[in-house]
This record gives sequence, structure tokens and C-alpha cells, in this order.
Amino acid sequence: MTDAAKAPPLTVGVPREVKEGENRVAITPDGVHELMSHGVTVLVEAEAGVDSAIADAEYEAAGARIVPNPDDVWGDADLVVKVKEPQPEEFDRLRPGLVLFTYLHLAAYPKIADALLAHRTTGIAYETVQFESDALPLLAPMSEIAGRMAPQVGARFLERQPGGRGVLLGGAPGVQPARVVVLGAGNVGWNAAWIAQGMEAEVLLLDKNVDRLRWVDQIHKGRIMTLASNRGAVERAVASADLVVGAVLVAGGRAPVVVTREMVETMRPGSVIVDIAVDQGGSIETTRETTHADPVWEYHGVLHYAVGNMPGAVPRTSTYALTNVTLPYLVELATRGVAGAVARDPALAAGVNTLDGAVTNAVVAEALGRTVRPLAELL
Repeated sequence: MTDAAKAPPLTVGVPREVKEGENRVAITPDGVHELMSHGVTVLVEAEAGVDSAIADAEYEAAGARIVPNPDDVWGDADLVVKVKEPQPEEFDRLRPGLVLFTYLHLAAYPKIADALLAHRTTGIAYETVQFESDALPLLAPMSEIAGRMAPQVGARFLERQPGGRGVLLGGAPGVQPARVVVLGAGNVGWNAAWIAQGMEAEVLLLDKNVDRLRWVDQIHKGRIMTLASNRGAVERAVASADLVVGAVLVAGGRAPVVVTREMVETMRPGSVIVDIAVDQGGSIETTRETTHADPVWEYHGVLHYAVGNMPGAVPRTSTYALTNVTLPYLVELATRGVAGAVARDPALAAGVNTLDGAVTNAVVAEALGRTVRPLAELL
């Protein structure tokens, strides 16, 4: 057993999220109970879970200590666990020796990378924890939720009142349904296509990976049309779409732009784009990040929905789904420390983005235009 494994457990802090429209919380009472069973002290900011319908009393019953303000959480915790990247108002709470475990998306938010590096904070990103199979276990549940939300969001904005074409996603007997084009057949795209198909839309799913398209076709037996992705195919699909869902992902890097400004200009007025990849820069050239309070903006008559924290709209579901997958890693980090935990788990090692003022993930470093430092060298 390593010295890191024998060290006292890290104190875990759970602050209330401050990003606009972010209603999730990083842990459930069951998660607190699990940490407590391993001897970990857990500090939860007052009302951190209220928007996820979790009362302070539930956390206290699980063994957490409720603290009145965020400074107490950030100041007294060794390991802060969040949902979203730190906001500018939280930058001054970063410090050397602090471990931050959350979604970071540094390729899309370079100023956050600058803050982590300047404060020499260890930043471990959910979205870059990655298995050898390339699966992203901590991104998967939020990808599934965002994907399942996309057709219902698109259906809402296709209605005439918010400015859409006035098209019902599933059509009606004798009336053509909406055409939904989903770009990317990963967890996000497949879930979006699945739900859109269930709402009886006409669905076209594009991806460069023909084996993935073959798998979708076998599952859905032709109810989702699949198409190999290339520029010409995307141009034709987008021009005919009522709803386009951008679901292209590069783990840790910036999302590639798949739909150009010129393609958007071929779409019919009142069509809708839902760019789920916005928190990695967006896969639609005309995308700009929006909020739950002001979720769409219009370009060339096309409504763009690009909320950077879509699952925050369904926080109860999202909080429980997120804790299900983050908790085992959180236990390892809290009980073994960063060095001990990453030594045991290469997938978690890939999640370390910053440490001691350096960028340690190669893909993130490339996206930021910075030099990568090997994690093993720093530890």
C-alpha cells in the first residue's frame, strides 16, 4: 500500500452552483452517505441541493455538515466537487493544493484554464476521464440526458409562438412530419435520434463511423435513416431539415465545425438548431452560447438553441444520474489522494487537466495552444 493510500482522507466540499440556470448539485445524500462510510468528511453549502429538490436536512441525515456560505466550503475543503466549471466569481477561491473535480471543458473556456493554472489548482475534468475503449463514463449520462432533451426542446421552438415554422414534430395523419437531422451518432446523437423517432419525426442520423451507423440501423431496424457523413451529405441534409441537432464530440478538444454559416443560410425561416456541443465550442459555425433564461437567438431566420448546461433544466434527474457515475471516482480521490487514485486508474489519470500550474492532458493542451507536461513527471 502506498503512502498516499495511508494518508488521512481528503475533506470534500460541495458548493452551490452559481452558473446561470444551473440547478444541479454535485452529489446526492446517498453519495454523502457512501463517502462518510469511508471516513470522509463532507461539507455541503446551505441550500446547495434545493433546486434539485434535495433539502439540507437530507444531507445532514446522511452525515454531511451544512456550512452557511461558499467561502467556508472552498476554504475548508481539500477536494471540491462541482457540476460546472468555476465561474469568474469563484476564481479567487482557487488555490494551490486544492483539487477541483467537475466538468471543465477548458478547450471552450480558456480563461478558466488560465485561472486554474495561475492558482496552481489541480483540475480534474469529468469529460476527459476516458477508458481505453475511448468511452467517456462521466460524460455519458449527461450526454444521454442532453440528447433526449434535444427533440423536445426543438419541438417547442418549432411552434409558431416562439418564432418557429409552426411544425409538429410528429406531423398528423395525412401530413408530413418534421425532418430531424442529427449530426453525430455517439451517446448524444443516438439518444436524440431515438427520442425524435419515438415522437414520430422523420429522422436522419449522420456520422463518419459506418460501423456505428450499422449498429444504430440494427437496433432501430430502419426507423432511423442513417447516412455516412461528408460535406455534401451534410449540406443536403441541413438544407432540408426542420430541426438540426449538433452532437459532434472530441474528448477534451474543441468540437469541429460541421455546419457552416453558408449551410445555415440555406435552411428555411423558422427552422431550429440545437447545438449540444456548445460547451466545447459548438459544431455549428453560427452558434453562440445561450442561457436557460434567454435560450435562443436568431440568425438568418433560423432559431439557435445553444444552452451550455442543458441538463440543468432537469436537475433532479441529472443530479442523480451524475452522482451514479462520479461517486466511485470521488471515493478514490478522497481516500487515496490524486497520486494514489490516478496510479490505480488510467482512466482517471486522463481526467487530470491541470496540476501545479501545468496542463497535463495532451488534447486539452493542444486545444489551448499550450505545452503539455506529463502527469507522471509532476506527481
